[in-house]
Amino acid sequence: MQTQALIDALILVLYLIVARHGLAHMQGFMRQVFFAALNLAGIFYFLCAHKIAAFMAYWLVVSLLYLPFRTNFCSIASRTWLIFSLPLLALAAIRYVVPHWAHLSADSNLFMFVGFSYLAFRCSRLALEIRNGLVQRPSYLEFLNFAFFLPTMYVGPINTYANYSKAFNTPIQIPIFSATARILVGLIKYFFIGGVLGYLTYHSLLLNGNYHPWVHLPIAMIAYYLFLYCNFSGFCDMAIGAAAIVGIAVPENFDNPLLARNMREFWNRWHITLSQWMRDILFAPLSKSLVGKMGPAYASHAIAITIFVVFLIVGIWHGVGWNYVLFGLAQALGVTTSHYYNVFLKSWLGREKFKTYNENRFIHAVAVVITFFYFAFSLFFFANTMPEMKQILGSLR
Repeated sequence: MQTQALIDALILVLYLIVARHGLAHMQGFMRQVFFAALNLAGIFYFLCAHKIAAFMAYWLVVSLLYLPFRTNFCSIASRTWLIFSLPLLALAAIRYVVPHWAHLSADSNLFMFVGFSYLAFRCSRLALEIRNGLVQRPSYLEFLNFAFFLPTMYVGPINTYANYSKAFNTPIQIPIFSATARILVGLIKYFFIGGVLGYLTYHSLLLNGNYHPWVHLPIAMIAYYLFLYCNFSGFCDMAIGAAAIVGIAVPENFDNPLLARNMREFWNRWHITLSQWMRDILFAPLSKSLVGKMGPAYASHAIAITIFVVFLIVGIWHGVGWNYVLFGLAQALGVTTSHYYNVFLKSWLGREKFKTYNENRFIHAVAVVITFFYFAFSLFFFANTMPEMKQILGSLR
């Protein structure tokens, strides 16, 4: 196992060195061909576990998603939304339809397509970027490189094509030391800190068939939250550092979410690129539409309805199962409560007193603690299936 991990690490280092050197010295069409070949080789090795069938299926699906971009669909609004929906429909089919139809487990590389959800979000947004005149329609190789950019395949961040294309055509020259240091930070968070915290999470601490004191539940809740943060942000650190070595800047995905003072602020700090996608694609147009229908007097209620819709979708996006629906509803409840609380305070205190309230350090500290524990509690639904929740609660004495 350790030997294989070392081989994987060496191959990844080789990918980064070859990609950085090739992009720095090649131009035009051959540059695109070179990068496409390199990324496809990386997808085959790391994501498809050397399985030709899985690799061909992945390549075929992404190639089919590209076909509509070479038509005139993007000049027609209704058809643009159709193209926008195709990657999301493919994601839904891959997650819900194909595994059930083929009787496959959720771990099947062939049909679950590791990283496809992030790829689908990137590709769906591309249709709107083209419609809005932000970018030109990409060639097949340009689309393939954007879709299959290896460093961001596993867990994002979810980059836009405009940012990617600009970075690809004018590569940044971040010092190797800075990019490598970012990768090392990610490795420490992911393997060392996350590895230690993993021993205190639900599956390690509570799901062992023994009875436990109640205090083990809050310990597992806090440990799982910190474990997930180190795991997710650590992997993003590695992805951002690896992309920087190649010469392509990708957006940040975390901004000290543990210090958020309410759930609305939390989701502006946690998985930032997903929050931005949901805000731009779902929240903004839906809330605007509801305010138009309900009237300005009910704007706060229209926003609350939109919040519930958006976070229900966020929950479903994270996985298959009722526990993910409950997770999404928990986020919706937290963000909606924060929304109504701010509306109430602004109307009750007035602008100046509301500003003073927000600047109060004690109130800020209490709000941060409440937000921390609320999200830790909500992750109970994210981390465990319904039978596992029942088993955990039944084991507490």
